[in-house]
Amino acid sequence: MPKFGYENMHFEWTNIWVLAFVLLIPLVYWLIPSMRQVTSALVFPSFKRAVTISGIHPRKKSKITKKNLPQWFMLFLIYCCILLGAAGPKFVGKPEKKIKTARSFLITADMSFSMNNKDWVVGDQRKTRWHAVQELMTTFISGRKSDRMGLVLFATHPYLQAPLTEDLNAVTFMLNDAEVGMAGQMTGIGDAIGYSMKVFEADTTKEKVILLLTDGVDSGRGTNPLDAAAVAKKDSIKIYTLGIGDPTGKDKIDEKTMKYIAHSTGGEYFRAMDAKELRNAYEALDKLEPIKYESTTLKPEVLLYYYPIIAAITLACLLVFSLNILTLIKSNKNE
Repeated sequence: MPKFGYENMHFEWTNIWVLAFVLLIPLVYWLIPSMRQVTSALVFPSFKRAVTISGIHPRKKSKITKKNLPQWFMLFLIYCCILLGAAGPKFVGKPEKKIKTARSFLITADMSFSMNNKDWVVGDQRKTRWHAVQELMTTFISGRKSDRMGLVLFATHPYLQAPLTEDLNAVTFMLNDAEVGMAGQMTGIGDAIGYSMKVFEADTTKEKVILLLTDGVDSGRGTNPLDAAAVAKKDSIKIYTLGIGDPTGKDKIDEKTMKYIAHSTGGEYFRAMDAKELRNAYEALDKLEPIKYESTTLKPEVLLYYYPIIAAITLACLLVFSLNILTLIKSNKNE
């Protein structure tokens, strides 16, 4: 028997009322009459004369066979095994909520050279913006268990780092494998949004969300970010924007554009000047796009009906075999 972790399961019957049919056995045994076998008689010409002389009056009679108790016992076991199988024995585990893939969530992250600035402090250690984003985003991704996640990285040009998948560990691995400068030096926000929408083209999930993360201003060489946001709105794609760094500093963020992209598509804009604010932004995003579960629950079951059915078939074969052997022995004795 395969191992299914029965220690966390309990025994149940699917149709326990079927076992009540066992009460028919004594009724069948006592109410059905014994089988009568008509035997042939020897008739000869002087039969009536022999009857007169002997004084014995002939009468019609049948041979009544006796009930074979071993045979009845085997039939009783077979019948009980069939009832046990029909009653549906099974092991049932505790109900579990089945996580449903509710939305497709695409992270579109800036990989331009400015993300290599070592001006963030995480756990008393000074790190680059990108390394801080990697650490905190890993925790964020691991909590999105009801979403299909994907990863698009962009700078001068966008590219797909991880396709949409339910394997969150794979997305995390691909995120941590990326390094600043892989996609160029400049910041093409409009092209990144347009490319992210293409990733969604073959996706059938109704809810589509983009988290656009950047620390700079669009380079102006490709698609206009506002035009890309308008197309995303038509395609019912919600965009949340996350600005990294100080909007008044050297590498300032175009907050006006980021807010417009978010609000025009039904999303929100977050600003993170340090690791703490970035963590707060992820927590706020979790509340805005909560994990969704199916309304129904999943009960792990291990069906056991085939064990009594196999036993019934085995006993039936043994009964037929034993009857054939007895018939053969009787025929040999008669010879």
